[in-house]
Amino acid sequence: MQANITTQIQDNIAIISFFHPAGNSFPSSQLEKLTEELHSIGKLNTVSLIILKSEGVGAFCAGASFDELLAVSNLEEGSKFFSGFANVINAMRKCPKLIIGRAHGKAVGGGVGLLAACDYVFAHENATIKLSELAIGIGPFVIEPAVSKKIGKTAMAEMTLEPTAWKNANWAHEKGLFSKVFAKIEDLDENLTTFSGLLASYNPEALLEMKKVLWEGTENWDTLLFERAAISGRLVLSDFTKKALLQFKK
Repeated sequence: MQANITTQIQDNIAIISFFHPAGNSFPSSQLEKLTEELHSIGKLNTVSLIILKSEGVGAFCAGASFDELLAVSNLEEGSKFFSGFANVINAMRKCPKLIIGRAHGKAVGGGVGLLAACDYVFAHENATIKLSELAIGIGPFVIEPAVSKKIGKTAMAEMTLEPTAWKNANWAHEKGLFSKVFAKIEDLDENLTTFSGLLASYNPEALLEMKKVLWEGTENWDTLLFERAAISGRLVLSDFTKKALLQFKK
């Protein structure tokens, strides 16, 4: 199957789905497509709500594409790649539609960032999370503001400084990353459908104003996230990171 971003619109709800054969990871092209789709859907008066999900039964999102990280050869390329995640997170926070995440499986690195940038998240109990960046010589710099906004600096530090440790879905729920956790996918989807249908029936202007309230104080992210991307772009060039990425691939 080919990597893709697809959108279905029904009953004022846009369902954006992403897929990549390597664990629903994100190369630059996928990040650009997702950013463009969020901007496009955000302009539609016929849409009141967005559901963000990934395809398959494996990982929700494995984060950045290791192949593309290994191919980075200079600072400009590195900064540009990590700016892709900055663009997506900024598109999600500035999108005039509330975004509901559906996490059916594991999320790593940038995948955790995507869930943190959602306004509400329904998760399966298999949706364990991990920030593995330090283990490969970089750090979760671009996604940190979004993750810290959801779970706080203390929990963010716990995840970051334990880059090989998985946190289970109940931990993510207790910390505020997940809004609801379900033992069965069928229950997750049934509750997601009911919740999103009811939310989409409310006054669109009220939903828009609520979105603004939820993201108050993040206006500096238009600059901050790209400054963070430059840090990651520099670190990914190190010998430590190149060796670590090759080891992870093996």
